[in-house]
Amino acid sequence: MPNSLIHETSPYLLQHAHNPVNWYPWGEEALHLAKSQNKIILVSIGYAACHWCHVMERESFENEDVAKLMNDNFINIKVDREERPDIDNIYMEAVQAMTGSGGWPLNVFLTPDAKPFYGGTYFPPAKAYNRTSWTDVLQSIKQAWTTRSHEIAAQSENLTEHLQKSNFTISLQKEENNSAFTTENCFVIAQNILKKADTEWGGFGAAPKFPQTFTIQYLLQHYHFSKNEQALNQALLSINKMLDGGIYDHLGGGLSRYSVDKEWLAPHFEKMLYDNALLINILADAYQITKQKKYEKAIHHIIHFLQTEMMDAAGGFYAAIDADSEGEEGKFYTWQKQETETILKEDAELFCAYFDVTEKGNWEHKNILRILKPIETFATEKQLQINEFETFLQACKHKLLHQRNNRIRPITDDKIILAWNALLITALCKASSALNYKPYIRLAIDTFEFITQKFIVQKDAYEFYHTFKNERAKYPAFLDDYAFLIQAAIYLQEATADTKYLHFAQQLTAYTIHQFTDEATGYFFFTNKNQTDAIIRKTEMYDGATPSGNAIMAQNLFYLSLVFNNTEWNNRAKK
Repeated sequence: MPNSLIHETSPYLLQHAHNPVNWYPWGEEALHLAKSQNKIILVSIGYAACHWCHVMERESFENEDVAKLMNDNFINIKVDREERPDIDNIYMEAVQAMTGSGGWPLNVFLTPDAKPFYGGTYFPPAKAYNRTSWTDVLQSIKQAWTTRSHEIAAQSENLTEHLQKSNFTISLQKEENNSAFTTENCFVIAQNILKKADTEWGGFGAAPKFPQTFTIQYLLQHYHFSKNEQALNQALLSINKMLDGGIYDHLGGGLSRYSVDKEWLAPHFEKMLYDNALLINILADAYQITKQKKYEKAIHHIIHFLQTEMMDAAGGFYAAIDADSEGEEGKFYTWQKQETETILKEDAELFCAYFDVTEKGNWEHKNILRILKPIETFATEKQLQINEFETFLQACKHKLLHQRNNRIRPITDDKIILAWNALLITALCKASSALNYKPYIRLAIDTFEFITQKFIVQKDAYEFYHTFKNERAKYPAFLDDYAFLIQAAIYLQEATADTKYLHFAQQLTAYTIHQFTDEATGYFFFTNKNQTDAIIRKTEMYDGATPSGNAIMAQNLFYLSLVFNNTEWNNRAKK
């Protein structure tokens, strides 16, 4: 029998709708039950494209005995982090404060009044990887609540107080001379970034490696103004190594979320809309600086992938594509050398040499396509004409892609998220301008029209929902949704010269200020002032996988203050 998740639209929640665990969605019913029955709440947070979420589901949440233990002793709530990033943000910070690390699946235990006291990420079915087993965790929490509930309540109060205080430890710069905005500081920022640069494989820091597109974008823009060659070289090295690596899908296009190794070889194969929008952004900047055809081709390839695999027939773009198919991570994307030989025949040897395909495999006895030498170097070594070799590769990739399309595909998370679509609109505007390619403007306009028609709560009220699926929009939009949509409208005006987008941005900014302002600091809360189902209102400051809503609002306010001669917004942006 299905549980309460069967009425949801989120693909992630629907994946768990037939678990024997009596899952509830986050909401009044579950929270009221916890209070009335004086039961601990287990909140398990993940997303549809999350590999380890699937693993824990198979190992624990589909197990009848484990489910009975959970159902008898806890109120079990499943949350899609992409639908409720506000809930995820609060409890992720709690787990990071408790354990020093975080990730998904995120499993957090709360008192009946929703205050956290214990949590972690993936728990195996039996003790392994220096991790306690899931059943041991459940038994320990059950025992502690029975014998030491007062201690747990005190612990949860302390942790909640810590979360509340950490939300307001933001120190504001008091000087009125805007001393942060100096040429010297721009160089200091670049130097600090470059200290963490991997000068061999690109990117920043050690594995696992995330694209860090904002960091790359900063280096590109810094070079534009300063002509700092080191900044440019590291930015281009990072882009090139990602485009050559296994994190990039050489056949179908698109970037995976991150690489588990420093060489960008092995990703967790999920593809997120926001990563690809942000990659288009930096490719447009890189192309404008260098005019390299490689970046132009990559932009077209990624946008084609998004239109082919992630675009809804009615408009708008889906959230993500899963990492797993047939219960195996990366099965859809990897190859045995013998497969390529069967498909490509006499062309296989040259193709495999270029894409690092071997008998023993380059990842778990399989092969992820990747490029180890620039195409010019490889072609010269093999005494090939570059144009002929590019045509050869294109024909081979087309054959392999045709064969791959016959495989069982990973699941697509087909909910449409406002913020991520807004990021793509901005990217499409930049790509159109950089390449002088008008169809991308048409696509950006159509996506904007889709958002403003399907996500709107009330016409002319500038109030939006966060997600859309099956002709149903839901959840009040968050700061990121508004900030990114204002930014998208600004870019649309620049690309089209239609001032209606500027006036939309102006009105939406006024609404955002009214609904999200933190009067104590001048920053913006993540949730609007009418949303009351979370234990605290957080102020998100840092860039995560997507830019900080506060950072984008600072840009929006500054830009619009110049356009509309609004001194108040100018001062607020600087503050």
